[in-house]
Amino acid sequence: MTRAALRSGRLTGLGAVFSREFKGYFSSPLGYIFIVIFLVASGWLTVSRDFGRFLELRQASLDPFFDYVPWLFVVLVPAVSMRLWAEERKSGTVELLFTLPVTLEASYLGKFLAGWCFLAFSLFLTWPLVWQVSRLGDPDWGVLLAGYLGCLLLAACYLAIGMLFSALTKNQVVAFILSTAATVVFLLIGLPESLEVIGASLGGYSEQVLLSLSITDHFQTLTRGLLELGSIFFFLAFTAGWLLCGMLALDRVKAA
Repeated sequence: MTRAALRSGRLTGLGAVFSREFKGYFSSPLGYIFIVIFLVASGWLTVSRDFGRFLELRQASLDPFFDYVPWLFVVLVPAVSMRLWAEERKSGTVELLFTLPVTLEASYLGKFLAGWCFLAFSLFLTWPLVWQVSRLGDPDWGVLLAGYLGCLLLAACYLAIGMLFSALTKNQVVAFILSTAATVVFLLIGLPESLEVIGASLGGYSEQVLLSLSITDHFQTLTRGLLELGSIFFFLAFTAGWLLCGMLALDRVKAA
């Protein structure tokens, strides 16, 4: 969102779309249900003796929480994104939206930013875990902040993927399934087992290429407290690429 874009009028109406969409998450029970599910699931996976074992480890670290966030987001973020455009297309309000003095870019980015801020608010509500970590010892606050930055960037990636599939279909369930499948694929290609199989089948070079495209690898870099510009750039470029594809898909819908 550059000044040049604002001056050219490409983002006219972004604030109005953002405000309407963000308030919409709290005007129905669905937003609160999402928050409760996320907090309960993340808390249980973090402290459970069968999974994170946070209390048993008694370490001033949120590694158990960060280990499971990508897999929670696989289900929960598509649940947020699936309605953003599929519902508009099914109800026919997308045609009305195109007639308003709001540009396509503003509509798309407004919805994206509203969804991202909603996910950021949900992450903020996990502050009791941070408080508990501070009680257990002297945590590395740099690692914690980098981990939460990684969670925000990961949420942006997943949301951008989900919005593309939401723009491609009128069916929310189809959008949910497709976006979930896509995010799972990007997670799986970063697992050591997957890379080993791919490397054995296609050669070591292909393994390195896929590792560079792995959301898992770049996310773990941040959760280890390493603010590598390469990982941050990957998330930003990855998100921007999916957003651009979504706007192009929606532009075709508008033209039709």
